Amino acid sequence: MYHATVNNGITFDIRPASSGMKGTIDGRDYELDVVSAGKGLHILWNDKSYSAEVVAIDTENKVVTLKVNQNDYEIRLKDRFDDLLKSLGMEGAGVKKVKDIKAPMPGMVLNILVEEGTAVEKDQALVILEAMKMENVIKSPVAGVVKKVSVVKGNAVEKNAVLLEFQ
Repeated sequence: MYHATVNNGITFDIRPASSGMKGTIDGRDYELDVVSAGKGLHILWNDKSYSAEVVAIDTENKVVTLKVNQNDYEIRLKDRFDDLLKSLGMEGAGVKKVKDIKAPMPGMVLNILVEEGTAVEKDQALVILEAMKMENVIKSPVAGVVKKVSVVKGNAVEKNAVLLEFQ
């Protein structure tokens, strides 16, 4: 069983059958007829037609963003293992914790795009590092708050040098 929360609002209990095209949603049977259509999907459900497209999939956080009939929906999924972790008081135990960002190669710090105390989102640009005459944008692997900026603009850094620290 899955718990699907749509746009941080209503939660549905979904029990798919083996194919996923049949099952129950909140105890009511469903059956989908799905056909690939270009870069999206054409779905028939309860005698209604829907045009759907997968916009993004965040497997780490179990979030799928869908565009259905030109409307965006963010769907957060939880399974029985998430429920078990929550019941044991270990919710979020599988979430990746990042303490610092290190230089992936030796280079020169061209620009620092954040300050200490800055809240950053996942994939936000943090530092621009020049290496072998190429500019490399170092992005945040997680959302968090910058605790310390450990480098100075214009200084050289070695591979694995700490660029930033997170709280």
